[in-house]
Amino acid sequence: MGNIAAFFDIDGTLHRDSLMIEHFKKLVKFEVIPEKYWIDQLKHTYDKWLTRKGDYDSYLLEAAQIYLNSLKGVKREIIDYTSEDIVEVKFEKVYRYTRTMIQNHVQMGHIVIFISGSPDFLVEKMARMYKATDYIGSKYIFEDGIFTGNIVPMWESKDKTVAIDEFIKKYDIDISQSYAYGDTNGDITMLKRVKYPVAINPTHELIQKIKSEKALADKTQIIVERKDVIYSLDSGVNIIEV
Repeated sequence: MGNIAAFFDIDGTLHRDSLMIEHFKKLVKFEVIPEKYWIDQLKHTYDKWLTRKGDYDSYLLEAAQIYLNSLKGVKREIIDYTSEDIVEVKFEKVYRYTRTMIQNHVQMGHIVIFISGSPDFLVEKMARMYKATDYIGSKYIFEDGIFTGNIVPMWESKDKTVAIDEFIKKYDIDISQSYAYGDTNGDITMLKRVKYPVAINPTHELIQKIKSEKALADKTQIIVERKDVIYSLDSGVNIIEV
């Protein structure tokens, strides 16, 4: 029998916003990235999501591409310094439920793994803050200390499937007795593979996917955290179209 693991997504599952967006704002404030990238491109995408005129998955993908383009040519030392500052300030801006679950898994001696589409240099720092066993994020490629503009993404469910397989081998994980926590459709295969999947503040797309597969619906716990109340729902939750 292998080890029990708990896999955690970060943005929207642990962190209440996007670490990538927070880092982008910091780089603009420090004048590392020209303000035009925020005003002309990312602000529109961010505001569209903030006013709920766009879906979350599309928002993150579009924001990630703008962030990627703007970061090209920036020195590694600047990225490391600003990302360290962001995580130190924002690492507690998280959902209470998820933070508690991480602490519980750590105390039980489970293998705790952060698996996220966020940049690896941000994921690594969050993992360290929460005493996670290991982590993986989108890998940003540097040459001679300069970001090339190229990455190895960890956005889609197929990417996370490959990563999980590698962690299973590395830590002798019994996936049939393990846990996973996610919020978007990119987490769907991660949720399907474990015994105890938890969808935290799930997107419309993820809810629909869970409801469409009885086996997944029967075992998935749905958690919604609003203000100072945490709600646990069953998979029969109704969606109101607006």
